[in-house]
Amino acid sequence: MNEYIILVFIIGYTAIIFEHLIRVNKAATALLTGVGSWILYIASFDDKGLVLEQLYAHVGEISGLLFFLLGAMTIVELIEAHSGLDIITEKINQKSKRTLLWIITIITFFLSAVLDNLTTTILMISLVRKLIEDNNDKLFFASAIVIAANAGGVWSPIGDVTTTMLWIGGQINAEQTITKLFLPSFSCFLFALIFITFKINGVINNPQTNESYNNQILSKTQRCIVLISGIFALISVPVFKMLTHLPPFMGILFGLGIVWFITEMIHLKTDKEFKISYSVESALKRIDSATILFFLGILLCISSLQSIGILSNLAVWMSEKIANDTIILLTIGLVSAITDNVPLVAAVQKMFSLSQYPSGNYFWEFLAYTSGTGGSSLIIGSAAGVAAMALEKINFFWYLKKISIIAITSFFFGAFVYILQNYIINT
Repeated sequence: MNEYIILVFIIGYTAIIFEHLIRVNKAATALLTGVGSWILYIASFDDKGLVLEQLYAHVGEISGLLFFLLGAMTIVELIEAHSGLDIITEKINQKSKRTLLWIITIITFFLSAVLDNLTTTILMISLVRKLIEDNNDKLFFASAIVIAANAGGVWSPIGDVTTTMLWIGGQINAEQTITKLFLPSFSCFLFALIFITFKINGVINNPQTNESYNNQILSKTQRCIVLISGIFALISVPVFKMLTHLPPFMGILFGLGIVWFITEMIHLKTDKEFKISYSVESALKRIDSATILFFLGILLCISSLQSIGILSNLAVWMSEKIANDTIILLTIGLVSAITDNVPLVAAVQKMFSLSQYPSGNYFWEFLAYTSGTGGSSLIIGSAAGVAAMALEKINFFWYLKKISIIAITSFFFGAFVYILQNYIINT
């Protein structure tokens, strides 16, 4: 029966990879794959109680990540509803396209360390579309934003989903992640940015500066309050975990409660018809629920493979055949450009235990880097890339021809910086 579970995994995984071809939402495929794997597992096992015990244990771990994602996405939606991020984007006023590229991507790099890569990418590309008219330049801007967002999310425990997974799983800690992964991530981003800079030239003509409707309704003070409280709620999660010893999802839910309370106070005297659009209820409706269900399905599938012993056997095989952690992790990074990095990291978390590689070990830190930045190698290799592809109609083969070599080279350059940094620290 194990062979059938593996077959279901392969079929489901392939369907997720080619989502854009078969036109079936990857969340639906993930749910069918995840639940289907457990159906096959419990049907083939005599001790149903043991299978249920394993399932409940896995669901307990998975729910922590899902609650964290739900809380973080809701906070970001509240900030966006109040046009809080406009306070940042309104300050950008440049005529040189190259200078604007550097400003946009540097903001993207640091913003994605606090917000999620997907939201940051959508925000910055939306801004670029108002400032840049040339379609070819837009493609290069969008590509640079994708690389910056993916690299920026690596060095923060709340910046990238995979880094968050490793942090919640106890494989990495917040302080070491920031101090050890910032330089490699920034090197990866900067290397790519330098090369992309030479592909654009010229000046910006008549940028659009129309004030949004929300900015006319809300005062700047109100927008600032929501922006500051929201960002504070996001970045204070590691501190919450350290002080209370509670899991991160408790911190993000506590932060959401604070931001929710603040927005309720701001709109205490607002007319009901206007207040509803700024409420948490409205924010929850705008959240991409399919993303949450996708993670649920994938993690259920990975947990079934762990329960039947496939992942532990694969870990033994990789250790015996490759026997080099650096090569293993670099391979995982490149593979994440073809597949989704979330199931890859989830699989590695199950394949290698904390007794084999303790928390904060080189293996886990380097995994956070490779899985986070490797997806930039292809436009479909990350959520940020897929969003950019949809927003700017980036052709797969255009990206492959114009950007992939730059992205792959920058990936290896950042990896070299991390290896060199690790060598210097340990000698």
